[in-house]
Amino acid sequence: MKINKTRIPEVVVLEPEVFGDERGFFLESYNQKSFAEIGLGQTFVQDNHSRSARHVLRGLHYQLERPQGKLVRVVAGAIWDAAVDIRRSSPTFGEWVGEELSEENKRMLWIPEGFAHGFLVTSERADVLYKVTDFHWPAGERRLLWNDPQLAVGWPLHEEPLLSHQDRGGLLLSQAEVFE
Repeated sequence: MKINKTRIPEVVVLEPEVFGDERGFFLESYNQKSFAEIGLGQTFVQDNHSRSARHVLRGLHYQLERPQGKLVRVVAGAIWDAAVDIRRSSPTFGEWVGEELSEENKRMLWIPEGFAHGFLVTSERADVLYKVTDFHWPAGERRLLWNDPQLAVGWPLHEEPLLSHQDRGGLLLSQAEVFE
């Protein structure tokens, strides 16, 4: 597994070793022992699968209580994945990183607890799988406004995104509850 650091050191891009031939390919998307050896020894408790159409933007989501670390990958299509540091005591508070994840590049993004997460579908549709370190807890859900000018996330948009009602109601970072 190759690890690529991002501008925010805790958020990393993982590139698995892919074995392919005329029959197809094989890769190990998760191995507890291998992940622990590279410093990602978190315990995952839930796997999620999301399918979305082109221009769907999901995010920016987090759980203030019972925060979730996320290991995100795409098995069909492509997304632009974003993580925003919302740890007030962090030197990178309010900064973001974005990465293309696709079935072609087979990259994964590790987003630790203390970050808001979202993605934009850039293909006709995308199937996104993500492992999380804590269970979904609706009472603890929070959302940042995807287009908060203070964050200025560089979404690769060419038209208005398709948003859920809840995501339209996200808060500005300056108004949101964040991690200390």
